[in-house]
Amino acid sequence: MKARIPNAAGGNMMQKIQKMQEEMARIQSEIEAAEFSATSGGGAVEAVVNGKHEVLAVNIQKEVVDPDDVDMLQDMIIVAVNEAIRKATEAMDKGMEEVKGGLSLPGLM
Repeated sequence: MKARIPNAAGGNMMQKIQKMQEEMARIQSEIEAAEFSATSGGGAVEAVVNGKHEVLAVNIQKEVVDPDDVDMLQDMIIVAVNEAIRKATEAMDKGMEEVKGGLSLPGLM
């Protein structure tokens, strides 16, 4: 019976994968804690979200608050919130792609 010698290359690959996973977790934590803002209506409405897509703030300039045109204000809020979320998603995707270096590894995002 032959003795099995561990594959050094396989061990090295596992270390690289583990390091990549640790780096992905670090970047994910940083992005989740980061804030992303967007405006609409020429800056009349600003939305701020974190990397977890939680709305942290909505700032509305007083001059755009028109009780006779609530629909416009609602639309501006939706636009600002959606754009802030898009920025957060884009930052997370970019961060993960940089760590993976173009590798396609199922189960690692």
